[in-house]
Parts: sequence; C-alpha cells; structure tokens
Amino acid sequence: MGARRSYRTVPLDDIWGRPGADLYARLVEARELSEQMQWIARPFSACARNTESSSARLARRAARLIEEGEARVGFVAEKVGVTARHLRRAFTDAVGVSPKIYARSVRLQRTLRAATTTSDWGRIAVEAGYYDQAHLIGDFQALVGVTPGAFAGGRREADLRCTPGSARADSR
Repeated sequence: MGARRSYRTVPLDDIWGRPGADLYARLVEARELSEQMQWIARPFSACARNTESSSARLARRAARLIEEGEARVGFVAEKVGVTARHLRRAFTDAVGVSPKIYARSVRLQRTLRAATTTSDWGRIAVEAGYYDQAHLIGDFQALVGVTPGAFAGGRREADLRCTPGSARADSR
C-alpha cells in the first residue's frame, strides 16, 4: 500500500487576502451548488482573461513602437529586447501578419487620415512616416491598387454622388 497523504485546509484569505475572505463569505451565503460554482468560477475566469502569452505581450509592445512611428523591424526588436527574427515570429504568431506588414498598414492609415485635411502629398508622406512622396505613392499603389491621387479623386466623386439631395440634382 502506498503512503497515506495528509491534507490541510488553508483559508482563502491566506491565499488571496481580502478578496479571498469576500469569496468565502459569498460561498457560505450561497443557497445552491450552482450559485457557489458561479462564485468560484469568477476569479478563475478573470485570471484566465488577464493572462497573455509572451508573444502577445511582445507584439503589443512592438505594435506600440510601430504606431509611435518606428517602422524598422530591427530597431523595434532591439527596443523590446529580442532579435529581429524572434520578433517576426512572435508578432506573426500573435497578430497574424509580420511587423513589417503591420508597419505598412499603420503608415497607410496615417496617410488616409492626413489626406482628409490636405492634398499636399509630399507633406502627407513625411507626416505618415514615408521616406519621400515616391515611397508613399509606390506603397499606396501596392496596398490599395491605385495611386493616392486617384484614390482621393474617386473618393470625392463618390462622396458627391452620395450626398443628400444629389439624386434631385442628377435628375434635372
């Protein structure tokens, strides 16, 4: 026969402090097992929601740097304390795209926001984080399928067609 194990009861407040004491009080007050199970499940589900993989934490930190304007994967990796290769793997695992593609999408979003206030593509390129206007145009065309000017022109025409009362203007 195997060795007999001894068990010890440990009060919840010894483990979790005041929240443990509160949970114990709710468990004692609960009238049914289902209610007790709900109270027991809450702290564990909250804990599960708060856990984040190391890849996700790394990706979140890297994404913040990219959103702040850093597009070079090597520099971002250095700032978060890993190799560029490790960052690419972890970021792709957590986000679903590489950090370079993510940086391109962030620049595109900046471009689209800036284009709502100006049509100076040179200024937009600098504000969005491109090397120059040619870089912006090439990247925009690769991602969207048209040049920024064609996109902006098409958007304006579509906006005009969809404005209230435009059907009356067209029918005259």
